[in-house]
Amino acid sequence: MKTQHKPNKQQYAYQVIRSRILDGRYPPGHKLVIDQLARELQTSAIPVREAIRLLEADSLISFKPYSGAIVTPFDEQAYLETLSVLAVLEGFATAESSTHFPHEKLEDLRAYTRLMEDALDELDFSLFSNYNKEFHKLTYQYCTNQFLMEQIHSTWERLGTVRKQGTTMKPSRMKRSIAEHYQLIEMLEKREDPKTIETFTRNHKLNTLKAFLEEKPQK
Repeated sequence: MKTQHKPNKQQYAYQVIRSRILDGRYPPGHKLVIDQLARELQTSAIPVREAIRLLEADSLISFKPYSGAIVTPFDEQAYLETLSVLAVLEGFATAESSTHFPHEKLEDLRAYTRLMEDALDELDFSLFSNYNKEFHKLTYQYCTNQFLMEQIHSTWERLGTVRKQGTTMKPSRMKRSIAEHYQLIEMLEKREDPKTIETFTRNHKLNTLKAFLEEKPQK
């Protein structure tokens, strides 16, 4: 019988703080008070301080003069650059996956899309974003280029460090995104030309970027 190893105090603090940043409970700019976190996590200040240093290395936390540790503010330029790269990578991976995408998995794609519709109805943008990510992970799951898959994973990780709380999409774009998901499902079902699928998937991602730029306040 294998022994389950519990994370040490530093690892536990790191996991808790990281999850709260990524799910939006600690939004960009949120100040982290070490003593308060230590009391909450029932540990000393040292593991919390070490965890914060690790999160700083992950670019999730920054140090601001006179404020101390804060959740890294939204980096618009990094977001635009990262999403642009993700559009290219996911487009190619989805095209590669499409040639042998199992038809029995199409219903899973429809299920994720319906869950996105439900999340939009409830205005749960964080949940919408999570289902959107799972949808796309499934579309390129059958890509056999492992290096490409690793690059997509690392790009998603980077996107997680620069995004706003929840999703950067507005409800109008989210509704169009759902419609595009149904179009992509139909293309996979019909086994359309991989180049056509690559272009569609890339533009689907870039449409989100375009909508973000169009909807941001003009200076």
